[in-house]
Amino acid sequence: MSQRTRPLRRAVVVRTERVAPEMVRLTLHSDQMRGHELPFCDHYVKFLFPPAGAPYDRPFDPETVRDQFPPEHWPVTRTYTIRSADPATGEFVVDVVLHGDAGLAGPWAAQAQPGDEIGFHGPGGAWAPSDHAHYVFAGDEAAAPAICRGVELLPGGATATVYLEIADERGRFPVPQREGVTVRWVLRDGAAYGQALASVVRAGGAPDGAGWFVHGVAEMVKDVRHFLFVEQGVPRSDVSISGYWRTGMTEDGWRQTKRDFVAEMETAEIADLATAARH
Repeated sequence: MSQRTRPLRRAVVVRTERVAPEMVRLTLHSDQMRGHELPFCDHYVKFLFPPAGAPYDRPFDPETVRDQFPPEHWPVTRTYTIRSADPATGEFVVDVVLHGDAGLAGPWAAQAQPGDEIGFHGPGGAWAPSDHAHYVFAGDEAAAPAICRGVELLPGGATATVYLEIADERGRFPVPQREGVTVRWVLRDGAAYGQALASVVRAGGAPDGAGWFVHGVAEMVKDVRHFLFVEQGVPRSDVSISGYWRTGMTEDGWRQTKRDFVAEMETAEIADLATAARH
């Protein structure tokens, strides 16, 4: 379904909260979210923004914009996981990571005020913890909302190990506390995104029969995929793993290249498995 034909929903900012130095929590309300039960931990919305230099501002109708302006001025989307939602009221919460004045969503979220309106598509989503006795969650700040929601959705009696990569000690944010859940903060301290996280996940090993949820920067995902599928032989059916973003790329650029990136990983993994089988 194209962006043109996907239903456009509208939300209004209700309140904002700085939950970490570089993370803003937005509570929004949308009548169109009423009655939407969200059973997955990775439900997301795609906010619509005018690109830099566009001759219009929010709020706008994307179809009207596409009819009136050339493609370089068409709206762009930025994807955010829903941290929580109340289907009775239509309120939902997203956490936005800030990167100074760079980008579109971060500066908007940093300056958002109650009453501000934004359009969005969604919600999408597909994964929730189910029948594993133990889960391993790993991700950076972009994946944190889905990971935190996954902890909340753990079935009774299930345990979990959670690896969360943040910039430094100041970057900690609220994480659900549950019996049997161990949270380990992984500090980048100036290293490349995902590098420290991949090392810590490897050091933690692959618990027998665990379910996995690994999301975040693409370079980390490539490393951890190889560890799980090639080195440890973890069944792919036990793993939800995907790059939410890639270093140096906008969401638009990553979306255009992600399919090729995944295909290259899969080809390399098949080759490495074949080589291992011959030895």
